[in-house]
Amino acid sequence: MESWKGQHHALAVVIFSSIVLCNRGNEHDSTKDGVGCGYSLLLSRVRLHNNTAKMSPSDSSREEYVYMAKLAEQAERYEEMVDFMEKVAKTVDVEELTVEERNLLSVAYKNVIGARRASWRIISSIEQKEESRGNTDHVAIIKDYRGKIESELSKICEGILSLLESHLVPSASSAESKVFYLKMKGDYHRYLAEFKTGTERKEAAESTLLAYKSAQDIALAELASTHPIRLGLALNFSVFYYEILNSPDRACALAKQAFDEAISELDTLGEESYKDSTLIMQLLRDNLTLWTSDLTDEAGDDIKEASKPESGEGQQ
Repeated sequence: MESWKGQHHALAVVIFSSIVLCNRGNEHDSTKDGVGCGYSLLLSRVRLHNNTAKMSPSDSSREEYVYMAKLAEQAERYEEMVDFMEKVAKTVDVEELTVEERNLLSVAYKNVIGARRASWRIISSIEQKEESRGNTDHVAIIKDYRGKIESELSKICEGILSLLESHLVPSASSAESKVFYLKMKGDYHRYLAEFKTGTERKEAAESTLLAYKSAQDIALAELASTHPIRLGLALNFSVFYYEILNSPDRACALAKQAFDEAISELDTLGEESYKDSTLIMQLLRDNLTLWTSDLTDEAGDDIKEASKPESGEGQQ
């Protein structure tokens, strides 16, 4: 299981993923995303249009799938929500999803993957405790069970990554949607890197880095420094550097740059994105505070160790 520090970072990442959908949940490692917003309440007021006679069969199916996805979300049946939104994505073919549709897809997958990630951390923590106690029989049982969860995680990640590759990324036309989907691609490769080992972990990390960098190139050129999607990308990218690549210096540099650039343009923020953007900025600052503290502690430990000669070593 992750340390408290890892959970903190994970929470930050999860929060962003739901934030895009009107601050609706707590992301990262919980099954519910966000900070709370009236989005779910709006669903009760959503109704299908009655003029289906004017729509083509594909338009009718698309709208029905979207509505069913909203029903599934309210019923907290997220696997079915994923199924409905996958049908929407495949229905649109070369046309890109609307903002509402892509957010519904993101929320569906975030809840499905979030539950398994939380389970994996809990089981991994129990496994470590049993190993420390020398309970080999229990450890063997736990490893098998953890393997089952990892298979589910792999299947979920492969599902959304395949959809991104075949439909969502190719059909994205606006800079905002391109960054959104490339960031999403990086996120799910990162989730694979969290539990994969050896060559598979290396490949997942490389794919994460490639996706995040591609998204970053577009975001820096096309999106305002205060744009919630650009800020969310910086947040998740910095967590990737810190937790997967074990590079706190790069993590801090990326997070600090994103925060500083956004704070300098804060007065240009529109009312519609102010809450989302400032929340992500707070998460960036929280991570910076934590990571800087960790670096300071490590530096202090290095100094202490350097001041003591190692046993068996002579003075130079």
